[in-house]
Amino acid sequence: MEDANWNAGKLLELSGAYWAGCAVQAAVRLDVFTALEQGARDENELAAALSCDRRGFSMLITALAALGLLTRREAGKVSAPANILALLSKNSPDYLGFIIQHHAHLMPSWAKLAEAVREGRPTRESSSHTDSDAEREAFLFGMFNIARLQAETVAQALDLSERRTLIDIGGGPGTYAVYFCKKNPNLQATIFDLPTTEPFAKKIVAQYGLSERIDFASGNFLAGALPKGQDVAWLSQVLHGETPADAEKLLRNAAACLNPGGLLCVQEFVLDDDRVGPTHAALFALNMLVGTEGGQTYTTSELAGMMAEAGATEVNRLDASLPQSCCVLVGRMGETNPR
Repeated sequence: MEDANWNAGKLLELSGAYWAGCAVQAAVRLDVFTALEQGARDENELAAALSCDRRGFSMLITALAALGLLTRREAGKVSAPANILALLSKNSPDYLGFIIQHHAHLMPSWAKLAEAVREGRPTRESSSHTDSDAEREAFLFGMFNIARLQAETVAQALDLSERRTLIDIGGGPGTYAVYFCKKNPNLQATIFDLPTTEPFAKKIVAQYGLSERIDFASGNFLAGALPKGQDVAWLSQVLHGETPADAEKLLRNAAACLNPGGLLCVQEFVLDDDRVGPTHAALFALNMLVGTEGGQTYTTSELAGMMAEAGATEVNRLDASLPQSCCVLVGRMGETNPR
């Protein structure tokens, strides 16, 4: 974050920025915005309907109003703008609540960041794939929330018109498999992830009417062979959860499942080669520190180098404008892939 005008006020605002985030997370967990979907409601009646203490609820409403997420009207009425309801009502197709709840689940580990830095180990006791059903749902559907914001852009930019088979490795809910198949009618896809992910992925795939073209295979992508005969191997936001050695191993496994001339595609939050930014990628590395045994964010050069070591040639950056320091690298395999 480059700013030559740092002062005490700005530093304190930055240090306390989590207050606003916690207010939003609390409102989502209490389902305030869904309750306002049909229009303005009396504040006290709303507190009762959501089983909240009136005093505490009034304070939350005040904070949300100050943030511009709610409006207090005359006679104690509360309402929410249409654009906010579109993002935070559970009944909206653009609902972002799952990823916001996932952020709330991450808070305890981030509170112990100094301990993680000092000891070089995660402060979370469980992973997003093995913790409670509620946390797993928030993580997987949260990944869907995030991915669908850019999946269509990626699907438009990545030419798969001549490809027939794709494997979405560590694909979670299968968002990219869905959007690639929507864009390319001749494409068949397989989502490869842990068994606990399968019901969530199948639910998303069914919502898009693609159950006959997208299947699910379960397993550990580091431990065994991936389904072979693929024209495209897609790895989105997977490598940052692995050590450099395991990231290299995973890319070799992905390369081995590809047909000659297949595409090895990696999407990640990437650091600049000088490792001084961008801000999101730098902070996301700390999220990997508190949550994984050896995960990190990588530079574009590091990722391209690992892809080349796996056998990819012509590694190029996809020409697409993506948010949050996101980058897609595409490498083409040779005519005789490593097996």
